[in-house]
Amino acid sequence: MSTDTNQEAREQLIDLAAEFYDQFEGGEIPSMSLPTRTKSNIEYDEEKGVWVYGDRTSRRSANSVRGAQKLLKAVYTIEFLADQLEEDRSSTLRELYYLSESWDNDNAQFNDQDESNQLIEDLEIVSEVTREDFHMRPEESGAKVMGPLHIREQTNRGERDIHCQLDVGQGGYQIPNNPDTIEFLDNDADFVLCVETGGMRDRLVENGFDADYDALIVHLGGQPARATRRLIRRLHDELELPVTVFADGDPWSYRIYGSVAYGSIKSAHLSEYLATPEAKYIGIQPADIVEYDLPTDPLSDSDINALESELSDPRFQTDYWEEQIELQLEIGKKAEQQSLAARGLDFVTDTYLPERLEAMGVL
Repeated sequence: MSTDTNQEAREQLIDLAAEFYDQFEGGEIPSMSLPTRTKSNIEYDEEKGVWVYGDRTSRRSANSVRGAQKLLKAVYTIEFLADQLEEDRSSTLRELYYLSESWDNDNAQFNDQDESNQLIEDLEIVSEVTREDFHMRPEESGAKVMGPLHIREQTNRGERDIHCQLDVGQGGYQIPNNPDTIEFLDNDADFVLCVETGGMRDRLVENGFDADYDALIVHLGGQPARATRRLIRRLHDELELPVTVFADGDPWSYRIYGSVAYGSIKSAHLSEYLATPEAKYIGIQPADIVEYDLPTDPLSDSDINALESELSDPRFQTDYWEEQIELQLEIGKKAEQQSLAARGLDFVTDTYLPERLEAMGVL
């Protein structure tokens, strides 16, 4: 990351701490206003196609012991992040939790990692600086890309030029914590295929799907990390590549698609940065379960509740999703991506994906 970006992020943090100081100096009780981060304060922006926070706010104030402790922890964290940026260092969210154990005020130490994670999210919202620009990293997500894309990555050891097909092994190119450090040099891909499971991703690579169809295969690794979603958004916006999502045929996988396409409640303050509303869902569809007579498992009670919840979710209130979800509730079954192997190991790359992609207008 450039020195200018570091300095800008640092100044935003220091400005936030200065607000607390000004409140003290003016005889006010220090406080910090944040959007209320509950489902009832999430609005679906029809124009942008993403989840955003509504107008309801809550105030963190030092007028109680608990509130004062929260602001104290915020100040200590701001100081740590400002120093980290000054030194051009980085740390993980897990390390921040443990680092607080060394702070000289016991009241500033975090009780658990959920508390430190939430504070970082709070600071993102009020400072309008992402945690990536704070140089805060999650634990490794392991998400990778395979396909005809030539990039330049900025690292702490200098620039690296990498072709995500020719210069990598079977495992592919690992997505960095901050994909904005990547420069796209050249691209021969026709579309992006986001794949939920590692087993299916490996099948596609082994069968040469990326080379045969000029596809950028992005492994989501279950619920995709922010870095993965950010890279997908950039591939769509900057390279004008269609984005498709290939996941298991169950309600939890539909939510994985939803997080790629529309954003999530937890990261609603970053929906325009992370979500790709134009992303299309390939499958597994409930209709595929019927058409191909796939091996299945019965829907559990939690599956049924999740499907019924999705019927009232703005992200899934389209004719397509209503038809598919109602069909799934009717047949009472779910299926994994790899159930397609019941028709042979090459069926997914020779028949299923090409036919679906053609029907969707991608091929």
